[in-house]
Amino acid sequence: MKLLRPSKAGTYESNDIYLMLFPGSSGNKLELESVVYETYGKQIKNVIFTTLEAIGVNNVLVKAIDKGALDFTIKARLKTALKRGGIDV
Repeated sequence: MKLLRPSKAGTYESNDIYLMLFPGSSGNKLELESVVYETYGKQIKNVIFTTLEAIGVNNVLVKAIDKGALDFTIKARLKTALKRGGIDV
Protein backbone atom coordinates (compact mmCIF):
# COMPACT_ATOMS: atom_id res chain seq x y z
CA MET A 1 0.00 0.00 0.00
CA LYS A 2 1.11 3.50 -0.69
CA LEU A 3 0.42 6.61 1.37
CA LEU A 4 -1.70 8.92 -0.75
CA ARG A 5 -1.07 12.23 1.01
CA PRO A 6 0.97 13.65 3.90
CA SER A 7 -0.65 13.21 7.28
CA LYS A 8 -0.03 13.61 11.01
CA ALA A 9 -1.24 12.43 14.41
CA GLY A 10 -0.40 12.91 18.07
CA THR A 11 0.73 15.81 20.24
CA TYR A 12 3.87 17.23 21.79
CA GLU A 13 2.53 16.47 25.29
CA SER A 14 4.37 14.32 27.81
CA ASN A 15 3.99 10.55 27.23
CA ASP A 16 2.82 11.07 23.63
CA ILE A 17 4.37 11.05 20.18
CA TYR A 18 3.82 13.39 17.24
CA LEU A 19 4.07 11.65 13.88
CA MET A 20 4.21 13.18 10.41
CA LEU A 21 4.00 10.85 7.42
CA PHE A 22 5.08 11.70 3.89
CA PRO A 23 4.87 9.60 0.72
CA GLY A 24 8.39 8.37 -0.04
CA SER A 25 10.15 6.80 -2.97
CA SER A 26 12.42 3.99 -1.78
CA GLY A 27 11.44 2.01 1.29
CA ASN A 28 10.27 3.09 4.72
CA LYS A 29 12.42 5.70 6.45
CA LEU A 30 12.32 7.19 9.93
CA GLU A 31 13.59 10.44 11.40
CA LEU A 32 13.27 10.15 15.18
CA GLU A 33 13.72 12.68 17.98
CA SER A 34 13.03 11.36 21.46
CA VAL A 35 13.60 12.46 25.05
CA VAL A 36 14.29 8.77 25.80
CA TYR A 37 16.27 7.97 22.64
CA GLU A 38 19.31 6.53 24.40
CA THR A 39 17.21 4.05 26.36
CA TYR A 40 14.27 3.29 24.04
CA GLY A 41 15.29 4.46 20.55
CA LYS A 42 15.67 0.92 19.17
CA GLN A 43 12.29 -0.12 20.58
CA ILE A 44 10.51 2.93 19.14
CA LYS A 45 12.03 2.24 15.71
CA ASN A 46 11.05 -1.42 15.96
CA VAL A 47 7.43 -0.59 16.83
CA ILE A 48 7.13 1.85 13.92
CA PHE A 49 8.74 -0.39 11.29
CA THR A 50 6.94 -3.55 12.50
CA THR A 51 3.57 -1.78 12.42
CA LEU A 52 4.19 -0.44 8.90
CA GLU A 53 5.23 -3.89 7.72
CA ALA A 54 2.22 -5.60 9.32
CA ILE A 55 -0.15 -3.19 7.55
CA GLY A 56 1.73 -3.59 4.27
CA VAL A 57 2.90 0.00 3.92
CA ASN A 58 6.04 0.67 1.88
CA ASN A 59 7.78 3.83 0.77
CA VAL A 60 6.81 6.23 3.56
CA LEU A 61 8.92 8.75 5.45
CA VAL A 62 7.98 8.98 9.13
CA LYS A 63 9.10 11.99 11.14
CA ALA A 64 8.56 11.32 14.83
CA ILE A 65 8.97 13.54 17.88
CA ASP A 66 8.60 11.34 20.95
CA LYS A 67 7.96 12.48 24.51
CA GLY A 68 8.07 9.06 26.16
CA ALA A 69 5.12 7.32 24.49
CA LEU A 70 4.43 3.68 25.25
CA ASP A 71 4.28 1.09 22.46
CA PHE A 72 0.49 1.02 22.24
CA THR A 73 0.39 4.82 21.93
CA ILE A 74 2.96 4.76 19.13
CA LYS A 75 0.93 2.14 17.24
CA ALA A 76 -2.32 4.05 17.72
CA ARG A 77 -0.82 7.34 16.51
CA LEU A 78 0.79 5.62 13.52
CA LYS A 79 -2.47 3.91 12.52
CA THR A 80 -4.34 7.21 12.86
CA ALA A 81 -1.81 9.02 10.66
CA LEU A 82 -2.01 6.23 8.08
CA LYS A 83 -5.82 6.47 7.99
CA ARG A 84 -5.58 10.23 7.55
CA GLY A 85 -3.12 9.63 4.72
CA GLY A 86 -5.51 7.40 2.83
CA ILE A 87 -4.50 3.90 3.97
CA ASP A 88 -7.17 1.45 5.11
CA VAL A 89 -5.95 0.08 8.44
